[in-house]
Amino acid sequence: MKKASLNARLRYAFDNYMSKGTIALIGGLAAASLIVILLAAAILTIAGLAQEGSERLNFGEAAWESLMRTLDSGTMGGDTGSGFRIVMLGVTLGGIFVVSALIGVLNNGLEDKLDELRKGRSTVIENGHTVILGWSSQIFPILSELILANANQKNPCIVILGDKDKVEMEDEIKDRIEKAGRTRIVCRTGSPIDLNDLGIVSLQASKSIIVLAPEGDDPDSSVIKTLLAITNSPDRRPEPYHIVAEIQDQRNMEVAKMVGRDEAELVLIGDLISRITVQTCRQSGLSVVYTELLDFGGDEIYFKAEPGLTGKTFGEALLAYEDSTIIGLRLEAGGVQLNPPMNSVIGGGDQIIAISEDDDTIRLSGLKDLGLNANAIRDAQGGEARPERTLVLGWNWRVPTLINELDNYVAAGSAVTIVADVEDGEAEIARQCPDIFNQKVAFQQGDTTDRRTLDALNIPSYNHVIILCSDTLDQQQADAQALITLLHLRDIGNRSGDAFSIVSEMLDIRNRALAEVARPDDFIVSEKLISLMLSQISENKELNAVFTDLFDPEGSEIYLKPVSNYVALGEPVNFYTVAEAARRRGEVAMGYRLKADAKDATKAYGVVVNPIKSEKAAFAEDDRVIVLAEN
Repeated sequence: MKKASLNARLRYAFDNYMSKGTIALIGGLAAASLIVILLAAAILTIAGLAQEGSERLNFGEAAWESLMRTLDSGTMGGDTGSGFRIVMLGVTLGGIFVVSALIGVLNNGLEDKLDELRKGRSTVIENGHTVILGWSSQIFPILSELILANANQKNPCIVILGDKDKVEMEDEIKDRIEKAGRTRIVCRTGSPIDLNDLGIVSLQASKSIIVLAPEGDDPDSSVIKTLLAITNSPDRRPEPYHIVAEIQDQRNMEVAKMVGRDEAELVLIGDLISRITVQTCRQSGLSVVYTELLDFGGDEIYFKAEPGLTGKTFGEALLAYEDSTIIGLRLEAGGVQLNPPMNSVIGGGDQIIAISEDDDTIRLSGLKDLGLNANAIRDAQGGEARPERTLVLGWNWRVPTLINELDNYVAAGSAVTIVADVEDGEAEIARQCPDIFNQKVAFQQGDTTDRRTLDALNIPSYNHVIILCSDTLDQQQADAQALITLLHLRDIGNRSGDAFSIVSEMLDIRNRALAEVARPDDFIVSEKLISLMLSQISENKELNAVFTDLFDPEGSEIYLKPVSNYVALGEPVNFYTVAEAARRRGEVAMGYRLKADAKDATKAYGVVVNPIKSEKAAFAEDDRVIVLAEN
C-alpha cells in the first residue's frame, strides 16, 4: 500500500475536524484568532513597532491592540506608523475572516439545531407522565379524555412517540384538540419497536403506557413487537410497567399475554366492537349509558375500600349511598364480581365498585329513613323472549364475530341477513360461524348504497339494522358509503312510519358529526369507545376486568327494562324505591331513561345514570329503568 503524503494526512485530519460540528468549528476559529493575535503581538514587541509618537508596547499591550482590531475592523482607522499599520492591517483582515466565518458557523449551527428539534429526537425529561406509543385516529379521543382526567393534577404531561414527523403530529393535535388545559403534550418521532427510540420518551419514569395498533395490515404484530421491546429492554426499570394495549384478532391474544405478562392490560377490540354493536342495536339508549360510563365527563367507575360496609351484604350496600351507585365488588382474594348475589357478605379486604362523579364523592349517606314507597313496587313480570330479525348492511372482518355474538342474545327462531358487495361472504360465514343455534343466517350480495337494493329488502320488517364500514376501502370512502346507506334508511323509516333501530359504524370520528342524529337508536359505533376504554384503563388498570365482565354475554350486563315492571306509573317515587324493586329481583338499578326526552341531545336523550336517590320522579309508560342484570 502506498504511503500517504504529509499533505494528504493534513487534509484528512482537517476534514475529520471540520466534520465534528458547530462547537468544534467555533473552537477552531477561536484558536486561529488566538494565533493571529499572539503572532501580531510578538512581531510588534520584537520589532518595537508602535504608532507615531507612542511608546514601545510590551507584549500584553500589543496583544490587546491586536485583539481590538480583530473584533472591530474600524479600530485601525486612526493607526499611524507604516510598520504598525501593516501589522494591524493583517490582524484586521484575519479578524474579518474569523468573524465572518463565526457568523456563518453560528447561523448553520442554529439551523441544524432547529432541524434536529423539528425531527423530535431529543430525550424527554419527565416524571409520572403518560406515554402513547403509535399514531392513529384513535389518539385524538384518547388525548381529549386524558386531558379531562388530568384536570386536577399538578403539571400533567402526555408524551407521544409516533412514526410520523413531529411537526405534523403537533399541527394535527392543535387542529383537533381545542384546549389542552394544564396538560402538556410532547411529541417525538420514532418507532415504538426500536429500543433506542423508546429511550427517548423515558418509559422508566412513566405513570402508564398506551400502545396503539397502527392503521394497516397485521396491526397485532406491531403491538406484540412493541410489548416485547418494552418488557424485555435491557434498560427497563425493575418495577412493573402499567401498559394498556389493543389487540384485534383473538388468535393473537395468547401470544400478547405471554409477552405482556402481568404488566399489560389487553383490550380485544374486534370482539368488543362487535359486542357493543350487538347490544346497542337491541336496546335504545344503551349507547348513551356506555358513553357516560367510559368517558371522564360526568360519572365514572371507581374502586373504594369502605370499612363501614364490612360484614354487611351486597344488597344492603345498594341503598347505603345517596349519590353513588354500587355495581359490584373487588374481592380481597382477587377478581371482580359485578352484581354478585344479594346475600354476598362484604369482607374487610373487599372493595366496592361504584359509579360516582369522583372518587371523593363516594360517601355513605347515613340515612335511616330512605323514603321507600313499598306500595309502588311491582312484582316481577316474566315474559317469553321473542325471535328477532336483524339486518347487517356492509362487510368487514368483524361480520362473523358479530353474528356469533348476536347468537348469544337473541331468542331461538331469530334471523340475521347480511347484504354486502362481496363475493365470498357466504363461504366466510359458513367457515367462521359453524355453531349458530338461535338464528338463521342468510347472505345476499348487493350494493347497500343503491336505493333499489334497500327497497327490495323490506327494511321495516326488521327489528334492528346494523351498518358496517368496508375494510377494503379508504377510510373516508368507507365512511361515505356508510353515511349514504344511513341517509337512505332514515328516509325509508320516515316514509314507512315503522320503528326499527339503526346502529352505524364510522371509522373516522370526525365523520360522526356529519351523521349526528336526534335519537340514540342511530348511535354511531366507532373506535371512539375503544379509545375511551383505553384511556380509562390507563388511569386504573383494574377497570379492564370490570369492562371485560360488563361486555361479556356471560354474567350480568346492562339492560333497559320497562319501568312498569318495577314501580307504579304516574306516581312520584324516589330512586331508592326503584333500587329496592330491582334489588328484590337480584338486579342493580343504575339509572333510568325518560321517553319524553329521547330526542333531546342536551338531556342525554333522556338517559340519567346514577341519579340522586332521594329525588322523586313520576314515570310514564315507555320509560325505562337501567339495570345491571343477568338477563
